[in-house]
Amino acid sequence: MSTPNLEYRVNEQVWPLDKPFRIARGVRIEAHVILVTVSDGQHIGRAEAIPSKRYGETAASAVAQLEQIFSNGKRIDRRRVQQLLPAGAARNALDCALWDLEAKVSGKRAWELANIQVANAVQTALTISLDTPERMAADAKGNAPILKLKLGGDDLDLPRVEAVRQKAPDARLLVDANESWSPSHYRDIVSALHRLGVELIEQPFPANADDVLETLDHPVPVCADESCHTTSDLPRLVNRYESINVKLDKTGGLTEAFRLTESARESGLRILIGCMVCTSLGIAPARLLAGAADYIDLDGPLFLADDRHHGLAYQDGKIGLPSRELWG
Repeated sequence: MSTPNLEYRVNEQVWPLDKPFRIARGVRIEAHVILVTVSDGQHIGRAEAIPSKRYGETAASAVAQLEQIFSNGKRIDRRRVQQLLPAGAARNALDCALWDLEAKVSGKRAWELANIQVANAVQTALTISLDTPERMAADAKGNAPILKLKLGGDDLDLPRVEAVRQKAPDARLLVDANESWSPSHYRDIVSALHRLGVELIEQPFPANADDVLETLDHPVPVCADESCHTTSDLPRLVNRYESINVKLDKTGGLTEAFRLTESARESGLRILIGCMVCTSLGIAPARLLAGAADYIDLDGPLFLADDRHHGLAYQDGKIGLPSRELWG
């Protein structure tokens, strides 16, 4: 879709969380998002993204990136966005806003434009943030079908999983270390995690030290998150990981995410569709990828004190499709 005469806006928004959310790298109490709107005078496309300190991004830096692009007066379309901006939050917001605008202009839904099939409801994992074994077990109440446990690389990791397993004996379990483990920690607990029925270990080692995975046994499949951003990362991952986590804030939008998921399948990798803590507007584009995924982890809005109007419907761990009023 060519877009020579569009108006663009970008601003930062802060969404308080319902309670603190902890991972190995720290605690957050609010989600800082950037919101991009694109208008042709009749229709408005919009999308949000979540800049990550882990990747050297802030809301201010992402806004500055976009304002520079908007001010140069050049034609912008989804293909050109891939050239104008690097993969990251800024490109994600603009790419997905252009997808939304194209859907509005065409009168079609975004998945029709992408020529993909979507299910009316899909099962998401529900994330339990890093805490004591007792508190994580308490958060596992409700018997959610799939639980994703944040772990921290300390002596409590195995007790955390054991406590949750006792509380939720039938749940499928995924664990996410957020780069916090050492090789010795991995060796010490991976067999026990396998016995506890853990199905996936996400990013156990720092991205710049994950080559050690080529020398370790994998009784539980290992998933790349911080190590995998775009299609160009795949060649160095195939001998280290069995799966990748696709997040739009890493790929720089839905356009590259489609390429990444297709290439990952061709490389024999399984796919987890993930997210940051965000509103339903941040989840809606990623929801289109669910049909290509082995695991879905799109529960970001559930950590907020409040969500956007026309937010996604979550019921019994399942996510519905976005409404036209929300996105796409």
